Amino acid sequence: MKPVATFTVSPTMPETLAPLKELAYNYWWCWHQPAIELFRQIDPVRWESVGHNPVALLAELPPNRLEDLSNSNDFMAQLREIYDTYRAYMDDRGWYSTIERSSASYVAYFCAEFGIHESFTSYSGGLGVLAGDHLKSASDLGLPLVAVGLLYQEGYFSQYLTQNGWQNEKYKEVEFHVLPLTLVETSDGSPLMVTVDLPQGSCNVQIWRMNVGRVPLYLLDTNVEQPDDSSMKNITDRLYGGDVDTRIMQESILGIGGVRALQALGIEPSAIHINEGHAAFSMLERSRIFMDRYGMTFAEAFRLTAGSSVFTTHTPVPAGNEVFNREKLKEFFGAYITSLGISWDEFIELGTKMDVESEEGFSMTVLGLRGSSHRNGVSKLHGVVARNMWKEVWNDFSLSEVPIAGLTNGIHTATWVGPELADLFDRYLGPQWRKEPHKEESWASIDSIPNRELWSVHQRRRERLVLGARQHILGKHSASLTAEQSTRIDDCLDPNILTIGFARRFATYKRADLLMKDMERLSALIKHAERPVQVVLAGKAHPNDGLGKELIQSVHQKIKEWSLEHRIVFLEDYNMDVARLMVRGCDVWLNTPRRPHEASGTSGMKASVNGVLQCSILDGWWAEAHDGKNGFAIGHGEEFEEVEQDAADSATLYDLIEHRIAPLFYDIGSSGVPDGWVEMMKNCIRTLSWQFSALRMVHDYTVQTYIPTMHRYHDLIENNGQAVRDATQFFDDIKNLWPSISIGEVNVHGGESAYVGKNIRVSTKIDLAGLSPEQVIVQVAYGHVDSHGSIPNVHTATLTYSGMDGRLAEYTGSYECAESGVQGCTVRVIPTHPTLAQVPDAFYVTYANGTG
Repeated sequence: MKPVATFTVSPTMPETLAPLKELAYNYWWCWHQPAIELFRQIDPVRWESVGHNPVALLAELPPNRLEDLSNSNDFMAQLREIYDTYRAYMDDRGWYSTIERSSASYVAYFCAEFGIHESFTSYSGGLGVLAGDHLKSASDLGLPLVAVGLLYQEGYFSQYLTQNGWQNEKYKEVEFHVLPLTLVETSDGSPLMVTVDLPQGSCNVQIWRMNVGRVPLYLLDTNVEQPDDSSMKNITDRLYGGDVDTRIMQESILGIGGVRALQALGIEPSAIHINEGHAAFSMLERSRIFMDRYGMTFAEAFRLTAGSSVFTTHTPVPAGNEVFNREKLKEFFGAYITSLGISWDEFIELGTKMDVESEEGFSMTVLGLRGSSHRNGVSKLHGVVARNMWKEVWNDFSLSEVPIAGLTNGIHTATWVGPELADLFDRYLGPQWRKEPHKEESWASIDSIPNRELWSVHQRRRERLVLGARQHILGKHSASLTAEQSTRIDDCLDPNILTIGFARRFATYKRADLLMKDMERLSALIKHAERPVQVVLAGKAHPNDGLGKELIQSVHQKIKEWSLEHRIVFLEDYNMDVARLMVRGCDVWLNTPRRPHEASGTSGMKASVNGVLQCSILDGWWAEAHDGKNGFAIGHGEEFEEVEQDAADSATLYDLIEHRIAPLFYDIGSSGVPDGWVEMMKNCIRTLSWQFSALRMVHDYTVQTYIPTMHRYHDLIENNGQAVRDATQFFDDIKNLWPSISIGEVNVHGGESAYVGKNIRVSTKIDLAGLSPEQVIVQVAYGHVDSHGSIPNVHTATLTYSGMDGRLAEYTGSYECAESGVQGCTVRVIPTHPTLAQVPDAFYVTYANGTG
């Protein structure tokens, strides 16, 4: 049966509860514990049944309960106090207003998923949760940021295991009317729509708004009337769902549709931040808009786009970087590319590392790299890995000069720290740790917390974990739990035992089974008479990742074969609620990726702010975080062949648990507290909480990328974009002139008796092929020479123009020898223009004698 009319029925609420509804419609509440408790106390049972969703909670409440709340003096007093705190937060302009006076500039942040809270299932894992923490921190800082994503009708899947441990997926339709969403409407009350052309026809897209503190998140939805082809309603059904066609259409909606949505909303961002390659098509649409607005060619408009864009790459695993088949892409973009006024080959070049003939696919990561002027990986080590992966984009520059920085991720402290621990911090650290968790001095007084108090709070968190895990198993493991296991649930886990947590996506390179390589040894550790260990596991495999599903099944079966179900538990359907339970209640957070395949690893950061000690391969964030006193390292950063690496790392892990971790945890003195362990917890909190705060991360993005990018945008659009036109013409000329650039003999003085600290003098003459000295940079490139006769890590010093010798330009300069060993130098010429953000973005370089 289908209705003849549909409409949304809202609960009738007393006027006095209007602030409660306003709070429910802004996710600000989810990182303010008093607001969470306010909603919880309304109806604790319903609060759990609706997945901690206050909008759904209020929708389900009977009218008499709403009336009781409005007549309760205690409840209304709490509501007024919390609402006043909320209004003060929303009205405060924040840190950003103290450093940047312009309110006309916006940053638009694009991402395919957003993990704001478990009640909003539009996230699959770390990328989405990081995006959510980014928005919360941008809100805390008062950053003028708007976010753009997709609204998925079924979100990401719920996981359940069969009794033999095989992962199955369930998709549940999301009811948008019980989420804190508002449909964006036009002045006449109809939904505001944008369209995106697809092979099936013109796809209608409506826009929803979600408030994350002071940051608006705009979400695009295709589940509307589609006159050309009704199947287009299903494009935004599932996060990362469907086939290749679906992926291309989703990314077209996100990128092209997202830019059009901002334009329809009257929002003109001065900078866009593309968080992973899924939204890189936005760079094409933004360029198209600039073509129309300023009468530019595509080359000019794309230069303007690149000059005002930031791109973050997240995965060091090739399979995680989306590459589309060119012929398949042509079905979707043939007409669109024609509208840009460029050829198909010119389009393909935008997504190709080197030349069009050398690669078969179109890389969304390469498009993101080419379409931006600030690029970064998500940890210092990942920056190195990313430079290696994408060095061919800047093929004529040395590896060390590839312009991809390492800007390390962080976590939103208020979201992840346990409330009991937060209360303890309030008493001993004062309010500063809440206001400025990204500053080292905010954590300096951690030693003032008595060991007994910190340990007592942590023990309560472990007890909560054990009780929460038991409840979760009873509630979620309906398919994999036997009747006998259900009756013996109270034997599952022990609140007094050393507890190791492991939770992440079950991809094979993350090696969730590393702890289970030697089950006999693991069983001995778990059953140790004096120092027993227990393990809590969680995580999903991608629905199409057969190897990941086999890994979950293997882990599940090994636990059963060795009868360890009461001491090793796998919590199904990992989400943010389970994550909070684990990162707050475990003693050790285990991370076992195959180095260097972990880009960052934010779950360990969430654990560390709770005093949970990291035990990890020196990969991702831990490679820069570990100091020997704030957690444990598995190995020393070695990289072997796969089989040897797994064997070495698993043996090291067992030794670490048996000889260092367990003895330290159980070394309880006369005070009844393991003082050595607690001191390490304090070191962990003191050294890691501020460094790996998302406030620090967003602060760094703002200072290092957002503000320079927004300023560059405004400079570039002055005089109808004349600077961009000049730059484009300049580099068009360079393309023709550059083959004629030649460097004559290079004279090097001082190398014959060099020593550390000595000046090496360099001079040369260059045929600039008609270019003026102001249009080039001439550098001496120097450094250590490796066994292949190359300089892998280049240092540079600029040479000074000293005049003309006929048609040759003379350059001289010097540099200081900074290190011993075999050293070498050469001279190079690079074109330059004031609009360039970084030297390698000139893309042209000529070396003396053709060296490079």
